[in-house]
Amino acid sequence: MTEVPGSISPRRRRDIIDALRRGTVPQYGLDVLAVDLARFEDTVDEELQTVSGGGAVFKAVRGEYGSGKTFFSRWLTERAKRAGFATTEVQISETETPLHKLETVYRRITENLSTSTTQSGALRDVVDGWLYILDHDAKDGATQSTGSEGALDLLQRRLSDVSKEAPAFAAVLRQYRLAQTSGNPAEADGLLAWLGGQPHVAASVKRAAGVRGDLDHFGALGFLQGLLTVLRDSDYAGLVVVFDEVETLQRMRSDVREKSLNALRQLMDEIDGGRFPGLYLLLTGTPAFFDGQQGVQRLPPLAQRLQADFTTDARFDNPRATQIRLTGFTPESLLELGGRVRDIYAAGAKDPERVRDVVDDGYLRDLAAAVGGELGGRTGIAPRLFLKKLVSDVLDRVDLFEDFNPRRDYHLTVSADEMTPTEREAHARSNRVPAESVDEIDLDI
Repeated sequence: MTEVPGSISPRRRRDIIDALRRGTVPQYGLDVLAVDLARFEDTVDEELQTVSGGGAVFKAVRGEYGSGKTFFSRWLTERAKRAGFATTEVQISETETPLHKLETVYRRITENLSTSTTQSGALRDVVDGWLYILDHDAKDGATQSTGSEGALDLLQRRLSDVSKEAPAFAAVLRQYRLAQTSGNPAEADGLLAWLGGQPHVAASVKRAAGVRGDLDHFGALGFLQGLLTVLRDSDYAGLVVVFDEVETLQRMRSDVREKSLNALRQLMDEIDGGRFPGLYLLLTGTPAFFDGQQGVQRLPPLAQRLQADFTTDARFDNPRATQIRLTGFTPESLLELGGRVRDIYAAGAKDPERVRDVVDDGYLRDLAAAVGGELGGRTGIAPRLFLKKLVSDVLDRVDLFEDFNPRRDYHLTVSADEMTPTEREAHARSNRVPAESVDEIDLDI
């Protein structure tokens, strides 16, 4: 059920409005902005329940730039957190996070690990919470041993399956606990960093745990198993991992692209094979990535796994399919979204009624049409720019200045440097000039 704006806390309202003012997707509160996502709710909840019961899910989301892929993924992760999941988001890129280097992917997973109480970097909280539970289980008779040795024995047994794939994971956890109990925080910090896949950990720290070198490509999947085990035993429902902007693979060197696609196929096979109970893996990409010869189609086994029928009317798309599509915003859905943002803003404004009266639905419709017009009529890619203009240029001024009337005092201004590459391209086509030379353009609305 969607919250009414008045029930949103002041902090959540501020976080939402601040993000939209910057032209970015809010990290939280997306349930109140979710337009046209109701058709996915039941399936997403069913899939999360499957994962929490020890299963695993792989899901691909396709959509053009601006269609809401990032919004969808964050909406899903927020929903997952309310269901007791930990979540993490990984931006795929050739230089920072190449998909074929799974040790780097794993490191990003732990760096961005988030829970309902910790926004980012939650690995320490998760591990410490897990050890706390181990101590209590040991004291409550889960083992015949007592004290510190009892907890360590229990740790080893619970990680026995993971130890077969990644024995270093259990070894480092064991030494991490010893470093904590012996009052050696520097060693504990180093061990936790190594457990999170960080490079350049001091050799003396690794020697204490009996491990060598840095985490490599082959050990990364074993460490992911270990992380899932720790989450499960810490009473988390599971882990949602989002691979965002996977379409960047198309722009990489052919050898790197092929290695990355093969890594993606390997992950899908491992999920299907039951190696990662408690994992929900979501990736987002453009139609060109899924359908083009520089993307998924370059690796037929992967293309077969991701194949979905999109020849029918979008109203009859199957949300349970491995690949689902986002069709972008329509003028009606963009108006609905603008109305929700206006009402959220008004709930914290100095004069809520004035905000609603001055920025009424008629004005929202005109503003949305004007922004869409600047982008060549492509309403589907207009939401980000529309909401940014709505908040920073219109709602803020209505709230700050009692005599400001946007119909009289505001002219829509769009400049190239505030647009994404896709928005600039659409703008350039609309104005028949090169995108690089677009100056500010005024449009009365």
